[in-house]
Amino acid sequence: MNLSDIVIILSRPSEPGNVGAVCRVMKNMGLSRLRLVGPSPMEEGLIRARAVHAGDIWEGARFFDTLSGAAADCSLLIGTTRRRGRRRKNVTMNPRTLAAWLRDRPSGGPAALVFGSERTGLEDAELDLCNIASHIPVSETFPSLNLSHAAQIYAYELFLALGQGGGAGKAGRAGEAPAGLEPVKGEWVPLNRAQVEDLGASITGTLAGLGFYKHPGRELQTRFLRDLISRAGLSDREGKYLADIFAKAARLGARMPLSYSDSPYPEGR
Repeated sequence: MNLSDIVIILSRPSEPGNVGAVCRVMKNMGLSRLRLVGPSPMEEGLIRARAVHAGDIWEGARFFDTLSGAAADCSLLIGTTRRRGRRRKNVTMNPRTLAAWLRDRPSGGPAALVFGSERTGLEDAELDLCNIASHIPVSETFPSLNLSHAAQIYAYELFLALGQGGGAGKAGRAGEAPAGLEPVKGEWVPLNRAQVEDLGASITGTLAGLGFYKHPGRELQTRFLRDLISRAGLSDREGKYLADIFAKAARLGARMPLSYSDSPYPEGR
């Protein structure tokens, strides 16, 4: 499933400012399909003011009298709610779990994420129309979220899981850029496993060229460096810098005698 498959439906919104803020949120996170159920908020000027540079999302919005009409072409309808009850869904997913599930789901048509009105949320009949429910974990001392804030949380998780520009991709481990997303300048992205293996092999290869391994132990030291580098979480730039230090040491070592321990292991191993 791609970002282009995601439809945002606002059912009975009452605050024009929130609608504009949702437009901005959608544009920030690569979403473009907005639908509204019920009367259109009248203060279009406020909508555009809050949308800032996302006026095109508002201009492309579609309007419907009923939720069933807004979701007629959708293969999946996801209702956002924090409430439980006999007439409401018993099973629900948080935004991150939902985004991961959608990521691995074959695209069989649009999937709609439905938000209820600011004051009452989704009504029982609206949630009953939905296939599944989703909730945002919050403090019980004040569980009510602003509509645009809730939309931001979902949009962000969808953006990370489904990838920039609508490309599907796997979400990475903590600290890794999700697949499909290019890391921004200054973002910490640790070396992946293949890069760690290459760096460890490069360092031990340089040491071997210096005659470091008079006794068996290169394989063990390669594993030691691999684990050490992985735990350190070196970035690509840091890894290259570390490899350059050893390479420079090797060039200097070719010109002068080196003094080193015959042990291939760090002290204490």
